[in-house]
Amino acid sequence: MNVRLCVIAATLGFCSSLSAQTTSTVVIRGGQLFDGVLGHTVPNSGLVVRAGRFFEVGADVDGSDLGDAQVIELSDDDYILPGFFDLHAHYAVDLFGRGRVDERKAYPVLFLANGVTSTFPAGEMNPVEMRDLRMRIDRGAAIGPRIFNSGPYFGTARPGWNREMTAEEIHEDVDYWVAQGTRGFKAKGIRPYQLRALIERAHMYGRTVTGHLDSGFRNSVNPRDAIAMGIDRVEHFLGGDAMPSDRSAYASLVEMDPNTAAFDSIVAMYIRHGVFFDATLSAYGYYGERDPKVYAYFTDEMQYLTPYVRGIIESRPPRQVSEQFETIYWVKRRTLKAFYDAGGGHLITLGTDHPSWGEFFSGFSVQRELHSFVLAGIPAADALKFATMNAALALGVGSQLGSIEVGKLADLVVVTGNPLEDIRNTRNTILVMKGGTVYDPAEILQSVVGTIGPRNADEELDWMPRGRGG
Repeated sequence: MNVRLCVIAATLGFCSSLSAQTTSTVVIRGGQLFDGVLGHTVPNSGLVVRAGRFFEVGADVDGSDLGDAQVIELSDDDYILPGFFDLHAHYAVDLFGRGRVDERKAYPVLFLANGVTSTFPAGEMNPVEMRDLRMRIDRGAAIGPRIFNSGPYFGTARPGWNREMTAEEIHEDVDYWVAQGTRGFKAKGIRPYQLRALIERAHMYGRTVTGHLDSGFRNSVNPRDAIAMGIDRVEHFLGGDAMPSDRSAYASLVEMDPNTAAFDSIVAMYIRHGVFFDATLSAYGYYGERDPKVYAYFTDEMQYLTPYVRGIIESRPPRQVSEQFETIYWVKRRTLKAFYDAGGGHLITLGTDHPSWGEFFSGFSVQRELHSFVLAGIPAADALKFATMNAALALGVGSQLGSIEVGKLADLVVVTGNPLEDIRNTRNTILVMKGGTVYDPAEILQSVVGTIGPRNADEELDWMPRGRGG
């Protein structure tokens, strides 16, 4: 392992594996610290973590008796950042074109190794299994990020959804999933009265609601109307009069012009009501031409597939390019920058929204989303805020996470190279800490090489919804 990241027991002076090191006290010396509130970096004199929380920031530890503390020495070119959030973190994969299943072995590691210490799945294919995964991670039986369970979709995206579900039934469903530990809810394909009932009941429990909404077309919900209902976040589409109800949101988005009164009006509504916007900027580019600045591999992601599945995927005919989604990717870059320029930067969050079919995986997609923000014209410091403090506030956990401040839970990532000069340096992850536990990204990544998907034809049914082949 890298000698300058040697974890040293202060009184014994030896190096040990970083794969999952936990002691009562961890001290990080050297490097540069990103202030996620002010948006700049400062030299790190000393960062003390005790019992899983930031105990001291900017501490003078020279000459101190560190006892049996775990001490990490960084170089001047190492940068300490708050742990990243992915607020549209699909764990879902669809390797055979038969429907999505949640991947629960490799995906938690892929997220964590990329510095993502908190995830909101934004609709789970199997909420019970995802709840169980969260519990295994929480008690230390599995490695992974914090999972803020979203439970099932509320709307037609949920298999078996009752389109006529009453407000009372919505309330009962929310009651049940809150009891299962769900921390927030996601609506997709929901009717107006159902969304209103979902928001009311979720807020009764202090839970947030986000939505993949539409234009009002065919009894869908325009984000403008959802904001009036009290929704907390909106995915993908800003909505408003720029998306008239006589056609779908996608049909309007390809033509959206940020230099219009309708666009200005909906942006002002977000800002006035403090509603967060999860842009999922890079999500559409996977289906388009794949701008090489963003979508070129920076590591061999497909090595995490089993050899059996990798062979199948690499032998498939060339994919079809979606011209609509290619257009949407570039339109969203312009409209997001306009939203930011209008004063909405404090409301933008990071979400990847990439249910994988085997070529790219969500953990690495976080890096592409950050890069897309900067290519859209967003300053790197603010792009990092989208992934940290903004996201924590959007999920209602800003008092505990999102920045490196005394008293907050000790989640951070260390990268080599200044990400404010080149945001792609966030890919150079050399250490991740979650709740005071230190992980070596390279080691944990190696543990899941060749694990995604079935090992042979006999196991294929296990990677299809409900174990079916159809």
